[in-house]
Amino acid sequence: MQASTPKKKLTDRTLLALKAAPKGTRYELRDTEASGLRMRVTDKADRDGRAAQRTFMLLARYPGSSNPTRRALGTYPELSLAEAREKARQWNRLIGRGIDPQDAEAKERQAAAAARKNTFAAVAEDFIAEKLPSERKGHEVARDIRRDLMPPWGAKPITEISDLDVLGVIKTKKRSAPAQARNLLGTVKRLFRWAVDQRCYGLKISPADGLKPSTIIGEKISGQRILTDDELKALWRAARRLPYPYGAVYEILILTGLRLNEAADAAWSEFNLKTRMWVIPATRMKGKNSKARPHAVPLTDELLAILQKLPRFNGGEYLFSTTFGKTPVWMTDKVKERVDRRMLRTLRALARQGGDDPAKVTLPHWTNHDVRRTVRSGLSRLKVTEEAREAVMAHARPGIKGVYDHHDYFDEKREALELWAKRVRELVEPPPANVVRFAAR
Repeated sequence: MQASTPKKKLTDRTLLALKAAPKGTRYELRDTEASGLRMRVTDKADRDGRAAQRTFMLLARYPGSSNPTRRALGTYPELSLAEAREKARQWNRLIGRGIDPQDAEAKERQAAAAARKNTFAAVAEDFIAEKLPSERKGHEVARDIRRDLMPPWGAKPITEISDLDVLGVIKTKKRSAPAQARNLLGTVKRLFRWAVDQRCYGLKISPADGLKPSTIIGEKISGQRILTDDELKALWRAARRLPYPYGAVYEILILTGLRLNEAADAAWSEFNLKTRMWVIPATRMKGKNSKARPHAVPLTDELLAILQKLPRFNGGEYLFSTTFGKTPVWMTDKVKERVDRRMLRTLRALARQGGDDPAKVTLPHWTNHDVRRTVRSGLSRLKVTEEAREAVMAHARPGIKGVYDHHDYFDEKREALELWAKRVRELVEPPPANVVRFAAR
């Protein structure tokens, strides 16, 4: 049975002092501040003799019912008195409009769940899982998304990200790394276009559609930089002084002319040390419309020497790793900055040895891709044939040759890389001045 319902202004002090109802009964107190608000106290008590269950109730004539009924709003003190009063007022307003409060709350929960599903973080992870695993640079793109886009946008619904939000992120990136800003904008455009095409995230138009890289970042300038002999020597010395795994990656770049990630993401399964061959699979090679091909790299003595010094991790697949071979190394801007500092010290030391003022020596800006261009130019200086040079670079042959000529030029590539390794060795370890070299007849 239920006792009578006295009416009074409820306070926290009153509620905390409430005793449990006599066994087999319950009682209620009516609040004077919020219409229909009740505090129900049962006969269940805690060790202190107070009501273990104190529940806020709202007595009202709910839509679809002809008689007033009670519904629980929440238990005290989990739901505070102030919160209970506000909730009672909100329910009364909904009831006055003919809306069942429980239906309204169910819709709010569904909307909140949908919003969580459609946050940028959730959509981006869907994009990463569906689109990137099979792509050559997929893991790099995923890292860019998680590093540069997740922090500012992760919790926001994707439909609430504006062109100004995109512009802010890209301009911030541009200040420190213009080339990466261009790549990041391309990733943003691609991700949002994909989200629009899915028709399930509520996004109708990409906020990045109207943003042009030439306007935001500037016209893309094709690279023309190659390293001078002194700069290449300084780079080799810097690579030798960098700790694992970074230095070895740069050594391989110098000796092969590979792209950065083609070297940095190398896996032991790609190597056959007996046949002295490294085959980079098509999935890691550059190419459009699934036209990328595997690339065989002959292992010269210099490359084998680098490989033999690398650590082997139990169960680790990757040669260059900071996670015991579980994931490939990430060659960050900070690594490049360390290389630049070491190179500059070497260049100034060389200037001092040559009687020049080291204070006047500078290192003009260069990129990791400039090493590849330097190797290609070096092969030309060594009179390596064009076919062999292009094969070393893994460039697709143009026109009809690319369709019908599938010769891989492996022997020619080996000869070219051996010539280049000899050139690098002579550059970084020049012979004594009293040694006279005779030209071959």
